[in-house]
Amino acid sequence: MTTTITYEYDRIADRKRLDFISDSLKGKVKADARVLDVGCGNGVISRHLGKLGFNVLGIDVSEQTIARARALNTLPNVWFDVISAEKLVAQGDTFDAIICSEVLEHLQDPSSLLKVLYQSLKQDGVLIVTVPNGSGPRELFVTRPVLAMREKNSWPWRMVVGVKKALGYTGTTVQSAADNLDHVQFFNKTDLENLSTQNHFRIVRFGKANFIEDVFPFSFVAKKVRALQWLDCKIADALPYRFTGGFFSVWEKAN
Repeated sequence: MTTTITYEYDRIADRKRLDFISDSLKGKVKADARVLDVGCGNGVISRHLGKLGFNVLGIDVSEQTIARARALNTLPNVWFDVISAEKLVAQGDTFDAIICSEVLEHLQDPSSLLKVLYQSLKQDGVLIVTVPNGSGPRELFVTRPVLAMREKNSWPWRMVVGVKKALGYTGTTVQSAADNLDHVQFFNKTDLENLSTQNHFRIVRFGKANFIEDVFPFSFVAKKVRALQWLDCKIADALPYRFTGGFFSVWEKAN
């Protein structure tokens, strides 16, 4: 009997990212592989992979997000823990695959985590990394200007806060209920390739996210019209990588 896999994500771009992750795992590791989901947030990715038969450990340093992940979980092959990747290495744990989705952009020193993940990954395993495109539409026209305004704490920032509150934006996401979701790293495609090489990986596959769906005010309309989200993702696939809103990538250990 075929099991119907449902999505917890509503956005097409989020589902596209989830499909990239699950398709990449299906082609690289066995069905009951042991998977680590680093910075798992509310556990959406972990639970999706669990439904596909993978044994998944989702970890995060935020007690708030792990509590949420545990409350939503009903799968016996998915576990969540408040623990750092460094502690897992110290315990000698290794994994067939590691997911690092929308995490590196929040870290002051991404290489420190990647060095730990290298130790946690089996020699023939795969690391799947997704990050926003630091030179893409959302980061250029939304994230960076908003961070600059907040830093100055001037009237434009206070106006933005008021508008976002009126429109129902809470600052948290479906993926994470963490209090701080700031981006401190802005990767382009070359940056990501260099980062992989510096940490003894090589990128064997790239994918694209969406195009301008996340750029306000288009985002406000696209949020309500799924056909626009779908079209936006298709446009991103047809454009050069520098125009995508985010990068999906599969990493392997370099020989």
